[in-house]
Amino acid sequence: MGKYERLGDFLRSQRAPEVPLTFEEIEEITGVKLPPKSQHHRAWWSNNPSNNVMTKVWLAAGYETTRVDVAGRRLVFRRVRKPAAAEPSRPPAMPPSAGEPGARHPLFGALRGLVRIPTGVDLTEPADPAWADRLEADDRRP
Repeated sequence: MGKYERLGDFLRSQRAPEVPLTFEEIEEITGVKLPPKSQHHRAWWSNNPSNNVMTKVWLAAGYETTRVDVAGRRLVFRRVRKPAAAEPSRPPAMPPSAGEPGARHPLFGALRGLVRIPTGVDLTEPADPAWADRLEADDRRP
């Protein structure tokens, strides 16, 4: 669980379309002090998911920030969509070991859809026929 996940849980539990909070209230909810940049830079509170870790938390909870008042140390979280599923609070079960019947590696299928093989391409055909001929010639040597 990340240090800001309590904010996500708090926002998911809210029924109101807007949740006004002070910076101090956010610190009470998360149990950690906000970074210094959040105290002085309005851009820290932007809704860009690559902005910071906490931004991802409130976006996943279905909220965006609005009416950010850095000088007054307050802002409003506005619901924009249903929250994404919360991360499990306990670690996932271990995948079956390789010795178990039907067991697959956890990365099985991770690259599915990333490679397209054009029609008519034979992946078993040597890329360099001359190289294949040299290998066959080497195999025929006594």
